[in-house]
Amino acid sequence: MQIHIPDPAHTGSERARANFRLAVKMALGFVALIWLIQLLDWALDLEPADFGVRPRQLVGLPGIFFAPLVHGGFAHLLANSPPLLVLGTAMLYLYPGAALRVLPAVYLGTGVAVWLFARGSAHVGASGLIYGLVSYIFVAGLIRRDRRAIAASLLVCFMYGALIWGLLPIEPGVSWETHLAAALIGIVLAIALRRRDIPPRVRYTWENEEDNDPGE
Repeated sequence: MQIHIPDPAHTGSERARANFRLAVKMALGFVALIWLIQLLDWALDLEPADFGVRPRQLVGLPGIFFAPLVHGGFAHLLANSPPLLVLGTAMLYLYPGAALRVLPAVYLGTGVAVWLFARGSAHVGASGLIYGLVSYIFVAGLIRRDRRAIAASLLVCFMYGALIWGLLPIEPGVSWETHLAAALIGIVLAIALRRRDIPPRVRYTWENEEDNDPGE
């Protein structure tokens, strides 16, 4: 398989650098938002479970929208913050077009799946977003031929490969259903959107000569 090298004129342009800075700011903004919500929950002595997804209960439907924004405590939030920053930046920078579909699908689709199929409990936290982004970035690197996608896939595998254990019901109090649903959504979307956000690749002199060769 030939690996496509992105054109440095594209990846090193001022526009690309501006897009990277924007991706970092957006990821930081989301992390800041969930920290602000956690501080408000703590200050007002609110119960996070009240905002969670409660499977097959009408009272749990709003949790589809609010559950990723609330956490069981500061330790839970602290564990989720660095991956959200890294993965959110990578997703928004490398796959800006796909992100417009992937992020809403992972955010809302995971909540819907949990409400329909998960065990009866309150499911909260942004770990579903983490699993959805990890699976998308990893699978996208496996099926695409551009070097940036492959590098991002290897980095995600190295940094967050241990998250695979979160897909199994082996740790009490962890919503493995959220993790599994988000991971499956990320995989499906990585395959479906494999032709989006492909950067211009380097074209070598011999390729241009072949294009201009009229043949015999």
